[in-house]
Amino acid sequence: MDQVAEEVERVKKDFEETYNQTLKHIDSIQDYGKTSRIGIEEAEKKKSLPRLNGLAQDGMNTLQSLQFDLDLLAPQLPSVDDVENAQSLALSWKNQIQSLRLSLRNANLQAKTNMTKAAQQERELLLGGGEESTTRRRNLQTKAGMTSAAESITESLRRTRQLMVQEVVRSGSTLLTVEESTGVLRKAESEYKGHRSLLSRTRNLLSTMQRQDVLDRVILITGLILFSLAVLYVVSKRVGVLKLQRKVIDAVKAGMAAQQEEIGGRDGINVAPVNPVVVPELNIPLEHPMHDEL
Repeated sequence: MDQVAEEVERVKKDFEETYNQTLKHIDSIQDYGKTSRIGIEEAEKKKSLPRLNGLAQDGMNTLQSLQFDLDLLAPQLPSVDDVENAQSLALSWKNQIQSLRLSLRNANLQAKTNMTKAAQQERELLLGGGEESTTRRRNLQTKAGMTSAAESITESLRRTRQLMVQEVVRSGSTLLTVEESTGVLRKAESEYKGHRSLLSRTRNLLSTMQRQDVLDRVILITGLILFSLAVLYVVSKRVGVLKLQRKVIDAVKAGMAAQQEEIGGRDGINVAPVNPVVVPELNIPLEHPMHDEL
């Protein structure tokens, strides 16, 4: 059986026992003062009316605390049917406690009526003459003082016990609150641990991204430098080819001028001799584009 279900069964058993005892105390209060005076004196030795009221009040306080415990335990039951049954039982307990309070009030009224009748009978006996009446008056005075002292002590003890019961109930509710707070703190701790692992992974990802960013920058700068060097190389090569073309064109022009001078010398014009091997003949059509060796 579940631990909560066992606790509910214990609460039910305690409530039933306490309810029966409280009902007996209320019946005793209702019957108080109905017997003869001798019977009343013997009963007062055992239980007085304030003591019976104190026991009844303590019983109802205990019943109320048990009803409060059942209200707390009902939502923790495993099944929905058990929860509904426990809640309905707690409601019926509440009605029973209210009925007991009403019965206690009626029982006190009946006890006062009984004591009034008994006092009237005792007054009639005391007013009568004889040795028996004198002895009874003396006994009543002595017993009245003893009863008053006992009642004051009993009332003080009853109040102390009631305060202790209330403190126990308050401590139980405080303990339940502390347990709930402990559960909430444990849940928060587990959530924090989960978030901490997530933060750790995020931090590692950020470090990886920073390193990748630095690497990308290095690669970009290196590529830019290599591209610049390649551009410079191509430009320098292109300038060298242009110079070579100019030299070739100048040489061709010089060869053509020498041939014209030689032809002019044959015709009587003084032309300097030209070596035909110096400038080779270039059969390059005009529409042929220049070829770049690069």
